[in-house]
Amino acid sequence: MFLTLPTLLTWARIVAIPLIVGVFYLDLTPAHQNLFATGLFIVVALTDWLDGYLARKLNQTSSFGAFLDPVADKLMVCSALLVLLKLQRVDAFVALVIIGREITISALREWMAQIGASRSVAVHMVGKLKTTAQMVAIPFLLFHGHLFGVIDTQVWGTWLIYAAVVLTIWSMVYYLRKAAPEIRAKAR
Repeated sequence: MFLTLPTLLTWARIVAIPLIVGVFYLDLTPAHQNLFATGLFIVVALTDWLDGYLARKLNQTSSFGAFLDPVADKLMVCSALLVLLKLQRVDAFVALVIIGREITISALREWMAQIGASRSVAVHMVGKLKTTAQMVAIPFLLFHGHLFGVIDTQVWGTWLIYAAVVLTIWSMVYYLRKAAPEIRAKAR
């Protein structure tokens, strides 16, 4: 299952991360860097939906794909946040909360899988909302200008990324509470 079309799309998301970051090291105007990085991020983010759709449609779902897909998402989001932090478009607090949550929940899921309780931390709607808010906020912040001459993407992106922070904390609390009974039982 390493070379199915859905898995190849997931690998493409991972391979595209250095391209999105690398745009900011090219000898381009800042406006062109922002535009190219935003376009790449959007195209790559859309493959997240497409690979899941194709996996189900072509009956090519696999445990490897289920593992690799969230890894690609997390790498993409964390990389973009670090770029935005360097460009001073997000606060360190935002990056710390989002990246810290990703590490915490990934470790929690791994531990819960080891003790045979992974269902208690299965993906929930609040986690999906968090991801959606991030995937909309990040391109706005990468663009860093006025869309169609009207929409200030920095303002909208900032509001959306703070909404993502709230959802990030909410989802982390949700998953930790769901796992708490298993944690208490195994800690004895």
